[in-house]
Amino acid sequence: MPSIAIANHSERNVIRAQLAQNIVLKEMLDGEREELEPHLLVVDCAKGETLLDQGVHEMEQYFVLDGILKRVVTNANAKEMILRFADERDIETSYAAWRLNTPTPYSIVCLTKARVAKLPMPTWVAFIDRHPKFKATFEHEVMRLMSEIMAHTITLHLLDAPGRVRRFLRKHPELAERIPKKELAAYLNLSAETLSRLKQRGKI
Repeated sequence: MPSIAIANHSERNVIRAQLAQNIVLKEMLDGEREELEPHLLVVDCAKGETLLDQGVHEMEQYFVLDGILKRVVTNANAKEMILRFADERDIETSYAAWRLNTPTPYSIVCLTKARVAKLPMPTWVAFIDRHPKFKATFEHEVMRLMSEIMAHTITLHLLDAPGRVRRFLRKHPELAERIPKKELAAYLNLSAETLSRLKQRGKI
């Protein structure tokens, strides 16, 4: 996956506008953007490409510009569990693992063709340590994501199949038509056939 500095990118103005809408970066002033931008690299990824492998110590911070990413845990038998999806204006991170000095507990994979801006985790941490306002915003977002994943995991145990689907549609209406049915079914711990059957019967 070739990476390009923003200043050298043919679509740099579009990329800067996208970064300015990111949930963590949107409050940045011009001087703060100018400080951060030289550290960012833009990467275009194909569907199915892995940005971060489970079990590594080399970590990066990602800002999603286009497309959808998925956070995935794989067990020893290669069975996958999708923890969350991230689309435009969202982030992906392994910040908690970096802070705890533990290997990444999950992979980050491109669900669709995607474009991200990334930088090494130590560089990002140094930046937010210099800017406490963004550190607070970022850490709040990380905690919100972890809380969301916890709620989703509980939902898999407490709600029946139609309830799981309805909760997803209520929480993420913007993603409903963009996620392949097979991936959505996996996220909800259903078979693709069950998901189709629920739709045909008007249960969802």
